[in-house]
Amino acid sequence: MTAVTPRSRLQGHRMNFCIVASQFNPNYVQSLVNAATNELRSIMPGSFVHLVQVPGAFEIPLAVKKTIQDKTPNAVIAIGVVIEGETDHARLISEATTFWLQQISLDTSVPIIHCVLSVKNEQQAEARCAEQSEINRGVEAARAAVAMARLFEPNSARS
Repeated sequence: MTAVTPRSRLQGHRMNFCIVASQFNPNYVQSLVNAATNELRSIMPGSFVHLVQVPGAFEIPLAVKKTIQDKTPNAVIAIGVVIEGETDHARLISEATTFWLQQISLDTSVPIIHCVLSVKNEQQAEARCAEQSEINRGVEAARAAVAMARLFEPNSARS
């Protein structure tokens, strides 16, 4: 079961979204970027989507922080795919990336959607990233970004 909320087209809203994506595991990452971008443009027509590419997942938090400073986005989507290997390297990268993404979001009050997938193998990556998969995680990330950006809008009704 998926946590994706149904999408509805939001007319009249223009927001600024940034996607910071790793260039490592490019086939999987590009599929996530494409899905997230297409979903953002579908839900929020007219919104700006800025893409920043970095070498790997470890570089994502620094680029997210700089992007928030320079672009003042309504929300940021961090995208990467870390595939487990024989050493602890993937776990260390995933943990550090997760920690710093959350810390930056808390420090800046800008929603950062964590779409840096940590998977055990290529099959898991394919199931979560392929454009023909049941649910591409890029779609989920875009929907979460819109939901959080709307929650943080200056004129939004907050509970």
